[in-house]
Amino acid sequence: MSKPAAMQTVQFFDDPAAFLDAGEPLFATDPVGCNVLTVFTDRIARGDVAPDPGSWWALLREGDRLMGAAMRTAPFEPRPLWLMPMPDGAARALARALIERGEHPGGANGGLPAARIVAEDCARHFGGTVEVSMATRLWELGELRVPTGVPGRARLATYDDLALCHAWYADFPRAAREQAGNAETAQGEHQPTEDDIAQRIEQERVLLWEVDGEVVHLTGMSYPVLGVGRIAPVYTPEEHRGRGYGAAGVAAASARLQERGRVCLFTDLDNPVSNHLYATLGYEPLVDMANHTLVSREP
Repeated sequence: MSKPAAMQTVQFFDDPAAFLDAGEPLFATDPVGCNVLTVFTDRIARGDVAPDPGSWWALLREGDRLMGAAMRTAPFEPRPLWLMPMPDGAARALARALIERGEHPGGANGGLPAARIVAEDCARHFGGTVEVSMATRLWELGELRVPTGVPGRARLATYDDLALCHAWYADFPRAAREQAGNAETAQGEHQPTEDDIAQRIEQERVLLWEVDGEVVHLTGMSYPVLGVGRIAPVYTPEEHRGRGYGAAGVAAASARLQERGRVCLFTDLDNPVSNHLYATLGYEPLVDMANHTLVSREP
């Protein structure tokens, strides 16, 4: 007689620290794949970021075994979920739990095919269609290849750079979408305040590339969680593009993070410039992801 399949269950949390503690055995098995989830949750648990009202986290189990994790913390519309890569059964269990709660997810972002499954299952129940607002790829740094011959130097941002950094962080989503040519499908974006940027500067998470005293590029960094740091954002003003500053800045930031562990970043698959750039620096594709938006049917 075959053994009956273990039950798929979903445990919701409103305490980020309790979620991180309960999910640690799972996160340790895939610290890169869960990096967005663990880094942002860790920032909330530390008090660096205030959670958006109604935020929650979830762990997916098959019997006693942890299978996946998700969160709904986005402070922008359509308040999409974020899912780490997980088996199809866990994704379907999450969709069922949301339906039982009567909670319409505005979108489902993250690992494939899990994010697509949740979006499609919820769309069938609540009505509407699913649109891919962005196809992304998670990359991990292998052997770093530092570009040569680029004028200038890297330095950490200081409080004197606050206004410039704030303006560039704010403009990054627009510039990235413009370069990729997919601005019309964009989900909302978190807009950092000057206090947010000041905190990043204080934590030494903003690296600038400077040429003859002029700042020409910015690379952001997360602090490592579970031994993994992430590069984001990467911004070069239009008038300074095409001169290697982006490659040099990302390489310098990557080297700093690599001293403390593994390094990853995301690319928009519609942006051939960034995908080529990171491959030349030694980043290797790890897993494809996507941002999905649930579009309600017109009455």
